[in-house]
Amino acid sequence: MAESLGRLITDLGERTLYDAVSQCSRCGYCEQACPTYVATGDESKSPRGRNQIVRLMLEKKLDDPKAAMEALTTCLTCGACTTACYAKVPVVDIVLEGRRLLRGETHWLVKAVCRIMVTSPRLFAVLLKIGFLLKKSGLSALGRPFLRAAGLSVLASMDEHTTESPFWNLDDLTHKRENPESPAYRYFAPCGPRYLFPRVGVATLSALDELKGKGAYLDNPCCGLLAHNYGDLSVARELAKKNIEHAEKSGTEQIVGDCSSCVAHLKTYPQLFLKPEDQEWRTRAESFSKRVKDAVELYGECADKLPSAVAEGVETTYHDSCRAINPQGIKAQPRLAAKKAAGASYCEMAGADACCGGAGAFAFVNEDLSDDLLKKKVGNAAAVQAEVVLTSSTSCLIQLARGFRKYYPDAKVLHLSEFVDGALKKTHGA
Repeated sequence: MAESLGRLITDLGERTLYDAVSQCSRCGYCEQACPTYVATGDESKSPRGRNQIVRLMLEKKLDDPKAAMEALTTCLTCGACTTACYAKVPVVDIVLEGRRLLRGETHWLVKAVCRIMVTSPRLFAVLLKIGFLLKKSGLSALGRPFLRAAGLSVLASMDEHTTESPFWNLDDLTHKRENPESPAYRYFAPCGPRYLFPRVGVATLSALDELKGKGAYLDNPCCGLLAHNYGDLSVARELAKKNIEHAEKSGTEQIVGDCSSCVAHLKTYPQLFLKPEDQEWRTRAESFSKRVKDAVELYGECADKLPSAVAEGVETTYHDSCRAINPQGIKAQPRLAAKKAAGASYCEMAGADACCGGAGAFAFVNEDLSDDLLKKKVGNAAAVQAEVVLTSSTSCLIQLARGFRKYYPDAKVLHLSEFVDGALKKTHGA
């Protein structure tokens, strides 16, 4: 059986998993906030339904583990339920614990990827480059039937739906960057901007250098979110320790990341160290997490430094990444920046805070349900005739790009960093 946390940090303090589940009064107030319940009307796919499934597991009363796993794996882990809940029941953490209790051994591929990220990040980068070359040449499409036959249909689906495949990663593009002795911030490179969207990382560094002062590239390992959600908690802790040690040696400046999913995970590092023997690491994790900022938070704080209406004439709207708006509570800040740069061309779309159906590997594992959510999101963007949709998470960039190609080619998706950097460059004639 996969390791579980056993204890969770909740709004009522540190609790056992059973106590955390018991905070749910089954009032149902969360249900209309839950995208999967709204889409299916299935009680087992509602937050309170999932809470009760985990409670039955803990009470040894679960009759159908297969149905329970389906209910838990169809959770988007968006956190909208906790935002809506008066008691702030930590449903995402409860669902992840339930998955760990049911899953048993971690899939060998996930385990291998997580281990390579820890022991050989350079090898991981090389393997990705090989994959990108196969994608560019079209050879990867020939391998999809073999991947599906080998039980790796998720990889086949990822290859089919992901079009962006840059050969040069962010480390390659920034290796000549000189870090100042007293940087204004430390840039944490999440795996998405690092490997899949290096243009986002380049834009973030450029924009923050302009708005905050010259920053330093942290050259960090993976944040550990993949291992935490799909793999091995021991690997997640190992990566967390590496990042904490790395940050401690680097200074005391703000640590800024530009994938909201990864940033949200960095802010929850203390959750990984709740055992009595981990008290020292918990204290260090708390100090680390207090330094972490999402790039889109800072753009709002620096909105007065942004040029006004330089992107006017292009209808622009904003899609909230779930891990930005729910666990981090980031809503007003990115809009301040977007509205300042877009001027009168900014328009708010309906359901901006609803999940687009990306959610990491969810879009590739639950394709039909993900597509239902995606069509609703694209329809809301089309209703305001948006030409540019801004967001802040790697999963959202992938999912929305796929949705616009398929259903609404008049629009494109950009990370807010790209939009802010483009606005700044326009004022300098770049």
